[in-house]
Amino acid sequence: HAAHRLVVLGSGWAGFRLIQGLDTSLFEVTVVSPKNHFTFTPLLASSAVGTLEFRCVTEPVKRVPNLAFFEATCTRIDLLNRSIECASALEAFKGDSFAVNYDSLVIATGAVSNTFNIPGVKEHALFLKDVTDARKIRSKIMECFEHASQPNISESDRSKLLTLPSSEAAHWYSWAFDEKLSTYARDRFTRKGITLRLGEGVKEVHKSHFVLQSGTKVDYGMLVWSTGVGPVDLVKDLTSSALARDKTMGRIITDNHCRVLDANLKPIDRVYALGDCATIQDRQLPCTAQVANQKGAWLLKALNKSIKASPDGLSTFESVGVKPFEYNHMGSLAYIGKWRAVVDMSSPKSTSKTTESSDVIDTLKELVPKSGISAWLFWRSAYFTMSVSTKNKIMIPMYWFLTWIFGRDITRFH
Repeated sequence: HAAHRLVVLGSGWAGFRLIQGLDTSLFEVTVVSPKNHFTFTPLLASSAVGTLEFRCVTEPVKRVPNLAFFEATCTRIDLLNRSIECASALEAFKGDSFAVNYDSLVIATGAVSNTFNIPGVKEHALFLKDVTDARKIRSKIMECFEHASQPNISESDRSKLLTLPSSEAAHWYSWAFDEKLSTYARDRFTRKGITLRLGEGVKEVHKSHFVLQSGTKVDYGMLVWSTGVGPVDLVKDLTSSALARDKTMGRIITDNHCRVLDANLKPIDRVYALGDCATIQDRQLPCTAQVANQKGAWLLKALNKSIKASPDGLSTFESVGVKPFEYNHMGSLAYIGKWRAVVDMSSPKSTSKTTESSDVIDTLKELVPKSGISAWLFWRSAYFTMSVSTKNKIMIPMYWFLTWIFGRDITRFH
């Protein structure tokens, strides 16, 4: 019999984790994504500032065996006829389009940076979602330093060029970490000369300055915009008509088996949504790599179990005893500079209804360092362990060592 055609949209945390474990003897797997790689986002900032090379934080999708990959963007989903329309993402073939049929579909398209329709953000700010963004940031940092060092630059202009603000809608250290760790992070930033403007929104952005809601003008050399995420165009189109929409962030609503719900909140057979583009009905899980990765791991096990129970067609998850998805929070980690990090193993304030931890796991969590150099060593070891390929497990510590000995790479390519 013909293999079950499974199409996965996206190559981020959810989609990439899913395709790594599918039984390809029973599934005919096709991945459609505008990016031909997975990005290990926890170390993306390190690549932006020259601590790591860009290839240290990427994993090619085609290295996953026994699947078809199309570097394209899904522009439309025909739920009735089980097919998708795609547009090539290749620069030389932007106008090309094609269709792909499916038996089961997984929507894991991720999200885009949310600009909140603030004037000037798209034109002048830089984002940090992918390696392409990290490359732009590294180039801009070096441009600011090189320009500031030229003899015809005044002291006031030099100060503006070396002002590098990062705009955030919410303070990550306040929602992801407890008050003690939040205070520690703020104090470290202040001692390092970082100015924190808390509780102030941005009104508009210009080429060399932005204006706060209070009317204060802030000059800058480079602006990094990191204010949360919003839906991609495909998700906007789907949730405007056929699918249920999360009113808070515009995401696709699914049931607790990750099945997409239609506009009447009824599950659609064999259509699933994972990662930042989706949220479970009546659940508030954060848009993090950790949640997306766990959903991808859960769905691959559910699909494998379902197809093995009925190779001629996909059995329902309930009929083969698949339990609903439950999120298990494994902690929040953040590097705050100068060999210091903060680690919080408790559940974040926005998380509800997670799996219960065992006493052993709770005891181990208590032993994890919370802040300082020991927390930084834990941060590094955790993300080194999580890196996917053997190649990157070699390259990451190698570049850490080279940076420690020789300093960061300051080469700028035009």
